[in-house]
Amino acid sequence: MNLSKHLQLDIFKLVGAVADKMGVETYVVGGYVRDILLERPSKDIDFVCVGSGVELAQAVHNELGSNLPFSVFKSFGTAMIKSGELELEFVGARKESYQRDSRKPIVEDGTLEDDQNRRDFSINAMAISLNKKSYGELIDPFNGQADLVSKTIRTPLAPEVTFSDDPLRMMRAVRFATQLNFDIEADTFEAITKMADRIEIVSMERVTDELNKIILAKKPSYGFKLLFYAKLLDKIFPEMVALQGVQTIEDKSHKDNFYHTLQVLDNISEHTDDLWLRWAAILHDIAKPATKRFNKKTGWTFHGHEDKGARMVPGIFRRMKLPLGAEMKKVQKLVRLHLRPIPLVRDEITDAAIRRLLFEAGEHTDDLMMLCRADITSKNQNKVKRFLQNFDSVEQRMREVEEKDKIRNFQPVITGEVIMNTFKVAPGRLVGEIKEALKEAVLEGKIQNEYNQAYNLMLELGRERGLEVVKS
Repeated sequence: MNLSKHLQLDIFKLVGAVADKMGVETYVVGGYVRDILLERPSKDIDFVCVGSGVELAQAVHNELGSNLPFSVFKSFGTAMIKSGELELEFVGARKESYQRDSRKPIVEDGTLEDDQNRRDFSINAMAISLNKKSYGELIDPFNGQADLVSKTIRTPLAPEVTFSDDPLRMMRAVRFATQLNFDIEADTFEAITKMADRIEIVSMERVTDELNKIILAKKPSYGFKLLFYAKLLDKIFPEMVALQGVQTIEDKSHKDNFYHTLQVLDNISEHTDDLWLRWAAILHDIAKPATKRFNKKTGWTFHGHEDKGARMVPGIFRRMKLPLGAEMKKVQKLVRLHLRPIPLVRDEITDAAIRRLLFEAGEHTDDLMMLCRADITSKNQNKVKRFLQNFDSVEQRMREVEEKDKIRNFQPVITGEVIMNTFKVAPGRLVGEIKEALKEAVLEGKIQNEYNQAYNLMLELGRERGLEVVKS
């Protein structure tokens, strides 16, 4: 098959011309070829030449213009050029061999065939020639085209060999299956289940990178189910595996929180590509196994799972090498607050309760409500519809209170510095008490968050504590 009509970008002709001038075989390989056949957009282009990939890249860089970003990775024998939105990576064809206890291969120069043999999956092992004599010709030794048609993830060599070479490929198999909505071929999946322990020698950073790509897929639950049945999830995310299962006592059962969590994740993924909102969906019930109790009258309870779950978030993020800054704090807040909007559906709920939630959720209020909506997973569609309508009413009240009181993200107008200067006191417990009382007064609606009202209340609070105004 000749795919020259698909090589529309000028870069392909240019690389081919430079390669011919240097007398080296050169090909487009891997994901870009796969995406051409799948008619998917791609901005990452990998080139393989039978020779020095770095020398080819330098020659191409000279032709494109020396002002373009150019990087050489000597330890990997690769080079990269950034041209607009495109990332062009060059490498020499090579063959690799591994020792059993190492992820680092012994690398030698090789042929195109050697290079294709070391690829992870048949759909990523195709190449297109860029040399003039065979420009556009597809080289597909492992029937990757057929696997694209049948929507199958399959290793080019025996799966035990491919996964032993780099155990991360087990995660990549699940990731590609999830992103492309493909099946993993039976022998390939069986090899993953048998070799799942090998994932433990891979760095957590690489594992989490693949997991995040699964989470960002259109339907991430599919990937988590594959990870679960392949026994990979036990190794990388045991807290999530602990959610699985249903326990029954005296004819009272609780729902399977693993599958509930996956449904929540799919629900929220229909509305947002925010990775951290999706992580909040994954972790919102993560503490249910630790808080599960049975009561003969009420059945199963999970009291406090939201608070304990929030306390678990930093440890999970730390172990999985996820960022511990604003991203983690956002997830932690959403986990802690995910039950808070539920009581607000009652008619008798006060504006003060609404104000407190707006204050605590702050900039993440809309995210919290999206998570709450996603958390409705009943099979009874009438029940789902009723719950969603209840949340419509809650959000309407939240908008009304916010418009009136401007509580979301509010900062008290009386600062600790004002309190200390007014009463000439040092930082300490009394200052904290007054600040907290002022905040409570605003949230309870006793005063507006306006300077004069707050200042007068501060004076009253100071007098109650025996403080004298030194500086008005």
